[in-house]
Amino acid sequence: MKPPTTSTLDATTMTPSTLDLFILTFNCAKNLINTSVFAAHLYGALTQNATGLPDLVVFSLQEVAPLSYAFIGSYFLNPYYARFGEALNLASERVLAAAADDANDRDASSSSSAARPPYTLVRSKNVGMTSILLYARDPAAIRKIEEAECGFGAADIGNKGAVGLRVTWSDSASSGGTPRTTELTFVAAHLAAMEWNLKKRNSNWRSIVSGLTFANPRAVLPGLFPPADPSLPPTPDRSGAGDIAPPPPPPPRPTRLPTGDSPDPSEEEPESDGEEDEDGDTHPLLPTTTTTTTTPPPPYDREARAALHALSVYKPTAHLFVAGDLNYRIGSTTPPPLAAFPSLDPASEHYFPAFFARDQLTREREAGRTMHGLSEAEVRFAPTYKLDVLPPAASGDDGQAEAEAEAEAEVVPWQFAPHRWPSWCDRVLYLDVPAWAAAKAAAADGHGHGHGHGDDGPMLRVDVRAYDALPVVRTSDHRAVFFRARVPVLGEDEMRPPPEMVAEAEAEAEAERAAAAKLDPRLRLPVPVDVHAWERRAAARRKELVIGWSAYVWSTREGALLLATALAVGVGGWWLWRAW
Repeated sequence: MKPPTTSTLDATTMTPSTLDLFILTFNCAKNLINTSVFAAHLYGALTQNATGLPDLVVFSLQEVAPLSYAFIGSYFLNPYYARFGEALNLASERVLAAAADDANDRDASSSSSAARPPYTLVRSKNVGMTSILLYARDPAAIRKIEEAECGFGAADIGNKGAVGLRVTWSDSASSGGTPRTTELTFVAAHLAAMEWNLKKRNSNWRSIVSGLTFANPRAVLPGLFPPADPSLPPTPDRSGAGDIAPPPPPPPRPTRLPTGDSPDPSEEEPESDGEEDEDGDTHPLLPTTTTTTTTPPPPYDREARAALHALSVYKPTAHLFVAGDLNYRIGSTTPPPLAAFPSLDPASEHYFPAFFARDQLTREREAGRTMHGLSEAEVRFAPTYKLDVLPPAASGDDGQAEAEAEAEAEVVPWQFAPHRWPSWCDRVLYLDVPAWAAAKAAAADGHGHGHGHGDDGPMLRVDVRAYDALPVVRTSDHRAVFFRARVPVLGEDEMRPPPEMVAEAEAEAEAERAAAAKLDPRLRLPVPVDVHAWERRAAARRKELVIGWSAYVWSTREGALLLATALAVGVGGWWLWRAW
């Protein structure tokens, strides 16, 4: 399949300069990857529509390790992370070697790569089985890193959840030698599974917007918000874990038909206004002058909102990228027997692009019910889930020839699993450059370079160079998806929205609450910040450690050995004490 067609801007002519960014999302199915195979696939991704290496690489990983390992974290996750770093550097060294061959400069390349690997792991963080890894070509270019996390399980446990990194990156090689900095927010997410859990997936996204904050709101604005009410029940489970299919719906009413072939009740029902979601989750919202006596005086109310906005994923002065197993499907029920599945054959009447019209994520995003304000490059790859990997012997012979071919070319035979609709679960989305930032760049440039699509020249935007899926691997029922783009290096002053636009958005949202979901989220958040989510997540993390260690001791061989050793030591000590 061909990658998306994009413009081929010369970075040297753009004002401002650009950052070369590569993002990959992969559901690992709790397995260690095969390093050499994954490196071969990464090499193909790194060389698609590009010749050099990106400045930053971000891996969004779901089900990165077994639950007990993930809940304990740190030491137990390092072997899983190490394989991704090794694969990335193997692929990158191969890219550099190919470039050295083209330039007849292999000696210089070899000496450089021998000194240190092409990429350095700058930060890793996880919430449960969802992890984010940040690699940099030049770690010194990263000036600041902030972290955030939220869980979707009961009491905010992170069996599914989202984790974020906010990075301040400096371009020391920008024009004139004056360093420019830009902020980038990366979110790795794993939303609720199963076809029928569309509303929970939308609810998960609202939890990210409200609860994935890069500092504790009550610490940033001390004295403004009271402690959480201890009488409130724990947050219910929004992860979809263990859910069963709902009963068949009643006969349809004579109303408009939903988009596509799979009826979805969310198309007939309006979304919540943010006070309460479909699953009954209530959120402590920013107080308003009509609902509580804890509201700050009017001169500070807008400042408080701005401070909370800056803690959220939609910080107005930062770029935003969201990648993960978002789990949106093409149907709201499991497929019936003999259902027509997407085909990879362009000559087939069921060629997979025809099924994309049923994609829940696109429909819900365009309706303003999820991923507010985010964009996505054209999807030209086949559904990435759910895949059944076939054994080499499935072709009818002893499988030896197929196994050898797979080892050489990394080709894995597979088919779509019959009990799940093949879907584009694994996605990468981004918040494009706002119009006011493009206008500021145009005014500063004075010649139209890098702004204003049309007579003045190409538009200042996130310039997507590649958006595609990696080949199938044996260790997972998902395909990894990668995204590569040039991101304009815009500072805070350039990205900050004009005050009059913020005031206009506030007035419009107050006049009609439903309008808040349609506004640019950098002007007005579609969901208010949950000021107690940070503290609930800290409490959930303590519970995860207890659950993780308990599961490790009782469900793993290493834990059984540890338990047997402790028992033997205890019995031996007791016997010695009695004998003494």
